Amino acid sequence: QLQAYGGGLVQAGGSLRLSCAASGRTFSRYAMGWFRQAPGKEREFVAAISRSGGSTDYADSVKGRFTISRDNAKNTVFLQMNSLKPEDTAVYSCAARHSIMTYSSVGPNEYEYWGQGTLVTVSS
Repeated sequence: QLQAYGGGLVQAGGSLRLSCAASGRTFSRYAMGWFRQAPGKEREFVAAISRSGGSTDYADSVKGRFTISRDNAKNTVFLQMNSLKPEDTAVYSCAARHSIMTYSSVGPNEYEYWGQGTLVTVSS
């Protein structure tokens, strides 16, 4: 089970840190991804991290601004979001894929577990 939190309202240019806590003892066997869905739009990939934390992948729209990381000892994956823009406004969800690594090219259907979303609103 995954639980995402840390969303909120922030001004453009600000920062937020999202967390996704996993229950169970197999967290380190899963690559993790963050996705987002804005109102009226399809869900889109944001970032991914390998199960060891040694490899990451990002959507072009967030490269250089967002950083994904994980702490396997705490069963948690993070998404540090800096220089936020109004177009980053969306519901952000975390997902787990039973694989060494996951990528932007991997579709949402390839993930076994999903957390409920947390809303991020960026005001201009």
